[in-house]
Amino acid sequence: MRQKKRVAIIPGDGIGPEVIAEAVRAMQASGADVELTHFDWSANRYLADAVTVPPDGFAMLERDFDAILLGAFGDPRVPSNIHAKEILLGMRFKMDLYANLRPVRLLDASLCPLKGVEPSDIDFVVVRENTEGVYVDAGGVFKQGTPDEVAVQEDINTRKGVERVVRYAFEYCERHKKQDGSPRRQVLMCDKSNAMTHAGGLWQRVFKEVSREYPQITPQHMYVDALCTQMVRDPRQFDVIVTNNMFGDIITDLAAGLQGGLGMAASGNIHPGKTSMFEPVHGSAPPIAGKNVANPLGAILTSAMMLAHLGLTQEADEIEAAVLEAVRQRKTTQDVGGSLGTHEAGEWVAKRVAR
Repeated sequence: MRQKKRVAIIPGDGIGPEVIAEAVRAMQASGADVELTHFDWSANRYLADAVTVPPDGFAMLERDFDAILLGAFGDPRVPSNIHAKEILLGMRFKMDLYANLRPVRLLDASLCPLKGVEPSDIDFVVVRENTEGVYVDAGGVFKQGTPDEVAVQEDINTRKGVERVVRYAFEYCERHKKQDGSPRRQVLMCDKSNAMTHAGGLWQRVFKEVSREYPQITPQHMYVDALCTQMVRDPRQFDVIVTNNMFGDIITDLAAGLQGGLGMAASGNIHPGKTSMFEPVHGSAPPIAGKNVANPLGAILTSAMMLAHLGLTQEADEIEAAVLEAVRQRKTTQDVGGSLGTHEAGEWVAKRVAR
């Protein structure tokens, strides 16, 4: 008998609880053999007892769960955002979730602001290094609040960190096909090595060395500014993009605009063979929280991505097909052409899944 997959649910702040509830509903409608456990790590919890993550929180997640479904973090009642930093970034760093995987797939031509673009034209993935770069918060401030203030933010890149995420990108390209069944053939590394010569030099050397191990895959390179231009001019040319933490954060928000906005974007924070975490790309959006207007499709697609990662591919495919049909029939929230609320859009998808 197949053992149930154990999934930790952490809805978070703002619109997180609303959209994660609809993702859970879709998973349950699919009949996925998962056991769900909810956690209240959030701004509410922090404001109540000053706890962001329990002392053994991350060790417990690694020990007791197969995957984590996370909402969004950020609440104006916590100006320092300390809880968001300790939960979200803490999870990425302390659980060593080094590959942030963000698929960019256009479900319907109406969702893309570019002219003449069809769904088959936008089907690529971005692999973002997830545990290094400027996000490690190395550096400091000197003479703060004075005219002589100096702020230093260090960009940390290790050979180990760069090599493993580059290798992950090539492995992903080799093992995963496009939605139409055709193979992926290209890995493009994005950097700014003409200006950031030290970090860029490391990325350049490692990328060239690793690419030799995959002769069937074409290695390519673009500077990040050129990549942003090309992503808007001709997204058809991309297969797999690998880049550092900051550039990955920026270009995936741009890429989300090609598929209908942040409300449609899914992501996974992966460490192969270990407990990984999945989250929609959008933030907590406090101004619209509780108003039943947030788009739940990104969270629902994230749940499907998680199920596929856990080997529940049939259930994942059923959820993705239901989301596609919701977009085609405009059974969605207003930001992607529909007129439904968060709950109603999620309910429509769940009913479609359960048919």
